[in-house]
Amino acid sequence: MDKKIVAFIPVRGGSKSIPLKNIKELNGRPLVYWSIDAAVESKDIDEVYVSTDSEKIREVVLNYDRNSYGKLKCIGRDPANATDNATTESVLLEFAIQNPADVIILIQATSPLLQPEHLHEALQKYSLNKYNSLLSVVRQKRFIWNVKEDETVVPFNYSPERRPRRQEFNGYLVENGAFYITERTKLLATKIRISGRVGFYEMPEEAFLEIDEPNDWLIIEQLIKKMNPKTNLKERISNLKMLATDCDGVLTDAGMYYSHEGDLLKKFNTKDGMGFSLLKQQGIILAILTGENSGIVKKRAEKLGIEDVYLDCKNKLAAMEELLKKYNLTFNDVGYVGDDINDLNLLNKVGVSFSVEDAVEEVKKSVDYVSRKKGGSGALREIADLILAHRV
Repeated sequence: MDKKIVAFIPVRGGSKSIPLKNIKELNGRPLVYWSIDAAVESKDIDEVYVSTDSEKIREVVLNYDRNSYGKLKCIGRDPANATDNATTESVLLEFAIQNPADVIILIQATSPLLQPEHLHEALQKYSLNKYNSLLSVVRQKRFIWNVKEDETVVPFNYSPERRPRRQEFNGYLVENGAFYITERTKLLATKIRISGRVGFYEMPEEAFLEIDEPNDWLIIEQLIKKMNPKTNLKERISNLKMLATDCDGVLTDAGMYYSHEGDLLKKFNTKDGMGFSLLKQQGIILAILTGENSGIVKKRAEKLGIEDVYLDCKNKLAAMEELLKKYNLTFNDVGYVGDDINDLNLLNKVGVSFSVEDAVEEVKKSVDYVSRKKGGSGALREIADLILAHRV
């Protein structure tokens, strides 16, 4: 689609049912992060705006725990659009007036089951059918009855004389509130989120659930765990017993330095050294797996007290399997830090995968956590601090 597409996520701080609901942790991460994930990971969306009236929410959004690829922005709103009586349309219109995009996707933070592929498929359908607006729905196969004035009921969507079997019943479409796509010009003209030629995108039935009450929280947490057992990052980090890492590009800046005599040099960061030391004090097993065959790396490991060092390591997965046998661990007990495609096999296998800020894009998109620091600039210390903060 040759148009500028932006996502807009309104996140107000004044929730009555659950205080500061939008940043309350859901499976170890703030609720709003799940909607941000879907938007920033969608290749179709150019920019993602989170609008909030709360400084606490703003801080959480700015500390988003995954790489946003430069898309994510946090903006304020007019106080008049942050009251209990303000409508979603009012804050959406405020945004639309100030941001000249072609297409705006309104995404609700209370729909954490939204996935990037849902947005991609919906945008394809929106473009192909030349809709002015499109909304997300789920199909409900329930028999609906209307109440009459005399307190009797009549069927609304089926005939009791020909009660259909579930597999033969088309059911009906219900707006689930996950997202709405609309032309900006239509939004400004009509002042409503859905207008003109309206299409729909059907999401899985479980996506009917939104987080409005505490019980919704419990149900959706279990659904997320069932959909993807690796999503509970906080819990997985707390269970780590080993941290292994690549060297060049993680512990160094991947630069090639030579002395006047032609000897190869490497630049390490002292903050990373302290990170290793702090992890070791907490009983975390440490290892270095590197494709380089360098005595410098071995000397650095000796100074740090790291005994498990694999030099010239061409098969990091096999090396890790040796370590697991040595310490009687499983892959779920291990965190690994990598930066390039030769690390992917191991990154995809371990319990928690990490990369550095300047890792290759394919790696950053596949890992659980991308450091804010570049390789050789304290990235390992940042990851160590994260692990220590989640220790039980």
